[in-house]
Amino acid sequence: YRALLETEGVGLEFTADAVESLATFAFQVNQSTQNIGARRLYTIMERLLEELSFEAPEKKGDRLKIDAGYVNQRLEKVAKDEDLSQFIL
Repeated sequence: YRALLETEGVGLEFTADAVESLATFAFQVNQSTQNIGARRLYTIMERLLEELSFEAPEKKGDRLKIDAGYVNQRLEKVAKDEDLSQFIL
C-alpha cells in the first residue's frame, strides 16, 4: 500500500498501535464470520485505505500517518456490525 500510494506522490506510514489495531480487527471479524485467516487482513486493509486511495491525487506531496485512532474510526462499525462484516471477505 505504501508503494501504491507513492506512485501518486503520497507517503504512508503506520504506527505500531495502528498495526496492532488492524490485527485485532482482522481477528474479531474472523471470529464473528468465516475464519479465512490472514486473507482477512487484505480486505481489512482495502476497507481502511479505500478513501485515501481515491483521494491520493489530491494529496500529492503529503505524508500520511495511520495511527490506531484512524484505524478505529474507519473500522469499528464493520467489526461491530455482523451484517457488514460478512461482506469483508
